Amino acid sequence: MAEPAFLETPNGRRLAYHLFSGRRPGVVFLGGLRSDMSGTKAVHLEAWARRSGREFLRFDYSGHGESAGEFTEGSIGEWAEDAWAAIDMLTEGPQVLVGSSMGGWISLLIAKKMPERLLGLVTIAAAPDFTEIGYWNAWSAAERKTVMEEGEIALPSEYGDAMVITRKLIEDGREHLVLSDPLEIRSPVRMLQGTADKDVPQEMALRLLDHLEGPDIRLELIKDADHRFSTPECLDTITRAVEEVLIHA
Repeated sequence: MAEPAFLETPNGRRLAYHLFSGRRPGVVFLGGLRSDMSGTKAVHLEAWARRSGREFLRFDYSGHGESAGEFTEGSIGEWAEDAWAAIDMLTEGPQVLVGSSMGGWISLLIAKKMPERLLGLVTIAAAPDFTEIGYWNAWSAAERKTVMEEGEIALPSEYGDAMVITRKLIEDGREHLVLSDPLEIRSPVRMLQGTADKDVPQEMALRLLDHLEGPDIRLELIKDADHRFSTPECLDTITRAVEEVLIHA
């Protein structure tokens, strides 16, 4: 695999990225929490983009993958800044954003901050406000006390090492919630969600569908698909959704 290029952001963070230069409008992949740009979905989309001759950008947030920084020092706001910088500095014109899990939350923040750069949106198991809904609200009093007094808490994860959630991540997440205020997206939106997802239940997808306002917003439930959403059938569903957004944008 080719070595990544690196971008120095205005906030002083060094981000690793891969950019395929093709025809525009381009497609940008936004990964999930503690994932990286070498994951199955990102690589699959780049292969599709190369076959299609479509410009495509994938990158690692700070503290993720090959980018500089420590994961436990990051936050939703900082990772959103990383995404804004990558889109602003590496692409031109409106883009189709593909946001997976936390990347779905970040894509919604981008839609609010720079709607002129949003041609369309595809979310995969979008997890908006997960620091509050998925963690804080679900924690016991003892878990909340641990993260507030000790600054972090380690949670078991089926994806490898324990997931360390910091007080900074929780408090910063509250500054970037998207489900508490109206959110209108005028561009086409395609939301993809597996019914067997144990990390982001389909109720979240339904809540987001109800919350968003716009002329062309659709949710597709994939029976028995899990949070990875990386089977051949799920990957084909992602590329089909991206192609549909490109056609209707």
